[in-house]
Amino acid sequence: MVNETRVVRARLRARREGGAGAEVLLLRPRAAGPFDPNAREWLALVRPGRRVRPGVRLFVGEHGATIVGMLPDGPRIVRFDDGVDVAALLESHGELPLPPYVGPGDAARSERYQTVFARVPGSVAAPTASLHFTDALFAAIRARGVTVVPLVLDVGIGTFRPMSGATIDEHVMHAERYAIPAETAAAVIAARRDGRRVVAAGTTVLRALEGAALQGGELVAGEGETDLFVTPGFRFRVVDALLTNFHLPRSTLLVLVAAFAGYARTRGAYAEAIAQRYRFFSFGDAMFVERAGQPSAALG
Repeated sequence: MVNETRVVRARLRARREGGAGAEVLLLRPRAAGPFDPNAREWLALVRPGRRVRPGVRLFVGEHGATIVGMLPDGPRIVRFDDGVDVAALLESHGELPLPPYVGPGDAARSERYQTVFARVPGSVAAPTASLHFTDALFAAIRARGVTVVPLVLDVGIGTFRPMSGATIDEHVMHAERYAIPAETAAAVIAARRDGRRVVAAGTTVLRALEGAALQGGELVAGEGETDLFVTPGFRFRVVDALLTNFHLPRSTLLVLVAAFAGYARTRGAYAEAIAQRYRFFSFGDAMFVERAGQPSAALG
């Protein structure tokens, strides 16, 4: 199962009224629902945070916006002026928000940050486990009889923000929107009926599936938001195996992997990765993890 989300040109280089520079990363439209490039108000991360407070005016080229609010944990509410064509502004001035270690983005590097099946705009970071896939690899996977079906989770601050607080219980996840097609829900039901595994290509896929199944205990098609923080002791209802990159300390993704694979197995895998000098970060190596305590099943 793969995440068809596409990273949008959400980073804007701006200036303040006095001429000093600022940077705005548009996370999502303020209103709930699917990604809308024409939205007037957005939740955003800004730099320099201490100087870009509510009431500050920003300009991207000649296009104006105002910081009209601030959430308790930092993101701002940005409102573009009524005459601004936000969709056109993102196209003309927006940059793909490549991670800092990737370096400045040129067209080729930016395109490599999209997965080969990226289709639905809405994310500010790539579902990086899926960067390992190519069209040729998918052809080989399907040739083995594997059913590949899509979903969408808009990757945002809930995925990439490091944990705060002294313990994992103190961390608050931000909600991210997901959409699960009817064919995907049907494929999960068929896999369960036939005794085949449900394999998630990345933590975003796992969070969408498990978040959607929380309400009634079964996966159903539809759209919604999830602020699911998978921690040790979580009862997995859908996913049997996970493809994922190697994550950094104090990340919710590392906690998710430990909850899924078990603490001891996770420590062992990371010790091996460090000893063998595996690559971490978005363009790093990946591992295939089976859910702890579950019997192996035929790949399907």
